[in-house]
Amino acid sequence: MARASRLLALWALAAVALPGSGEEGDGGWRPGGPGAVAEEERCTVERRSDLTYAEFVQQYAFVRPVILQGLTDNSRFRALCSREKLLASFGDRVVRLSTANTYSYQKVDLPFQEYVEQLLHPQDPTSLGNDTLYFFGDNNFTEWASLFRHYSPPPFGLLGTAPAYSFGIAGAGSGVPFHWHGPGYSEVIYGRKVLYFPDRWWHATLNLDTSVFISTFLG
Repeated sequence: MARASRLLALWALAAVALPGSGEEGDGGWRPGGPGAVAEEERCTVERRSDLTYAEFVQQYAFVRPVILQGLTDNSRFRALCSREKLLASFGDRVVRLSTANTYSYQKVDLPFQEYVEQLLHPQDPTSLGNDTLYFFGDNNFTEWASLFRHYSPPPFGLLGTAPAYSFGIAGAGSGVPFHWHGPGYSEVIYGRKVLYFPDRWWHATLNLDTSVFISTFLG
């Protein structure tokens, strides 16, 4: 299976295979290169491709995570997230980088192209998470609206909540230490999963390769 970002908690996450190598398969982000993190085989998170909304609410929404398959078709959004297309459309836009700790104390603003071409590289495995800056969240939704309008979020919502997107791109070995927040979904655009996580479910993230991802928080 191709490598991708994975979410770690008190369990290991297996992911859903998508197209393979090449510009069409990896969007020019070149997964599996130097610095890629080895992937474990074991997974304890259930996968569902035939889930109804009633089953989602009864079995997962408030108690445990689940990997969802085949709920939406984001092939158009995925194509727009290739390295070439994102640089052409947003290369001169300023993005905000955050340190990979629970509270993201440090913030750095710089052009998206500079981040991709100069800072988007594998993290030293001996470095601390809060020593690494990468692009996740803090999106300017006005400037990125032309991209986000092509994204189809998972269709299962929760009563009294509204979706909020968090888009990001990160190098191999980067991630966020153990933390929790409200419920939502994490989808790897160049990778292999749509994961639902319940409210206050402790988890951490580790990017096995250069990863493009979007989370939908239900708040």
